[in-house]
Amino acid sequence: MISNLGYKKNLFILPFDHRSSFIELFGFTNPDLSYGEKEIITKAKEIIYAAFKNAVEQEIPKEQAVILIDEEYGDKIIRDAISQGYNVILTTEKSGQKEFTFEYEDNFAKHIEKYKPLFVKALIHYNPNDDPLSKMRQQQKLEILSNYCHENSYKFLLEVLVSPTDSQLKEVNGNKDLYDSNIRPNLTVKVMEELQNVNVEPDIWKLEGMENEDSYKIISLQARKGERNNVGIVILGRSENQEKVEKWIKSGNKIKGIVGFAVGRTVFWKPLIDYKNGKIGKEEIIKIICNNFLHFYHIFIDKV
Repeated sequence: MISNLGYKKNLFILPFDHRSSFIELFGFTNPDLSYGEKEIITKAKEIIYAAFKNAVEQEIPKEQAVILIDEEYGDKIIRDAISQGYNVILTTEKSGQKEFTFEYEDNFAKHIEKYKPLFVKALIHYNPNDDPLSKMRQQQKLEILSNYCHENSYKFLLEVLVSPTDSQLKEVNGNKDLYDSNIRPNLTVKVMEELQNVNVEPDIWKLEGMENEDSYKIISLQARKGERNNVGIVILGRSENQEKVEKWIKSGNKIKGIVGFAVGRTVFWKPLIDYKNGKIGKEEIIKIICNNFLHFYHIFIDKV
């Protein structure tokens, strides 16, 4: 077991490492974007970053606030954030893939060393009932990344999406809400256990929100099984509506081991659409995104 595994502070993450969804938002149809099209996406991300900085200036403790960003459109943002002492999580996966693939397969480490972020992140789609060969390929790559992070003093954050199989959906008559509440929590524990058993050791798990405290308790126990006493979990927003994300955060914020959240599109997607359509200006969108981020921060820290 890694002696310094885990992270002892709260983490309030504004993730905007999305790439394929930003391309769709702006209606770009050719995957080979022009310089001008890439600049449009970059400028949108700079707006989100400005809102993040405002939220930190207003209220969120700087040491607990984090941006999750990609290199492709976020190079300037990453460099600025690190120079100003903001916490950065750098994503490593290729966007829009069903199976985990490194964005820079030939030399992922070189791209991490370029910035030296606090955290390195990977996103996987993983269900215990998935194809065994697909799971094995992902496990092998994740073990490489996990080992690299721990050997080079980077914290490792792993985001897991446990999408239902067809047979699992049939068990709940196709009702995805019932899958989320009745089936996904135990599946998530199995995913965590499978990965831990093959030496994939996140310092932080970024997991989909749960409906009740008992579900958070079982995933937190798995996250901290053995000597993993400081391993934490952040609640993923999953682009759900505000009401659902609020419920997930309120269900988990009192559970030991739940250390924060990572809410992105719920915070900035609608304002970005309004800005793109000319309904609001730059100053207003920054204010709205900032307030939305602060809203979820207040929900988390209010543990009444």
